[in-house]
Amino acid sequence: MNGQTHPPQGDPTVVLRAAGEDDIETAAGLFRGYLDFYGVAVEDPDRPRAFLAERIRAGESLVLLADLPGAGTVGFAQVYRTFSSLAMRPVWILYDLYVAPSGRRGGAGRALLREVLRRAREAGVAGVQLETAYDNAAAQALYESEGFAREEFHVYFHELD
Repeated sequence: MNGQTHPPQGDPTVVLRAAGEDDIETAAGLFRGYLDFYGVAVEDPDRPRAFLAERIRAGESLVLLADLPGAGTVGFAQVYRTFSSLAMRPVWILYDLYVAPSGRRGGAGRALLREVLRRAREAGVAGVQLETAYDNAAAQALYESEGFAREEFHVYFHELD
């Protein structure tokens, strides 16, 4: 088993886990779905796999997967760890959060976002820059509920249908 596996509070059907070597193919498939969602063409079908494998192995990013009973792995979130010279503290950037159509009604997106923010708070980062497709108001409420001040970091969203 890779990383911790647990259902988050409020979403008892969603099981979240940190991706590892065994999950690269699954995560790459979801990453291709993410790119398709935004209309980004990928000429080399192996590119998403190599991209994620490199970052997972190097420890530069945290990849979380969301599983739903009966639907399997339906979502992923990819976080880059960096450092803010302004805050003089580590910060996280959530570039990718994607939930396949089979998981959108199961709460996987909210569970993933909440888990990213919870882990960021526990890691003591100054903030999380959210550049992802998610409901703006819900994301800001989750962000503030974890103790992050909205004005510290820009929050960018695209509405997710």
